[in-house]
Amino acid sequence: MQIDLAGLEEQVMENGMKIKPGKSKAISFTTAGVKDPIRYSLLKQGIPEAGSCKYLGIILRRVSWTDHVNYTVKKAWKALHFTMHILKK
Repeated sequence: MQIDLAGLEEQVMENGMKIKPGKSKAISFTTAGVKDPIRYSLLKQGIPEAGSCKYLGIILRRVSWTDHVNYTVKKAWKALHFTMHILKK
């Protein structure tokens, strides 16, 4: 993965693009015990490891969908309460 990140750095430099490595997170999707933590860097800035992250509206977690399901249920309840409030009028 670090090799791919190095390739991305080259593309960024060649094309004059801007990238914010501080907005990146590293997450591994495995049930196996990981002995060494993930250590990736982009533009000489370390990418922190995270237990979960939100990507395109989906909360990704190492082994569980619980966070995403709870997030979706909360959004649905908000929409329902808003609709009920509008219909009362």
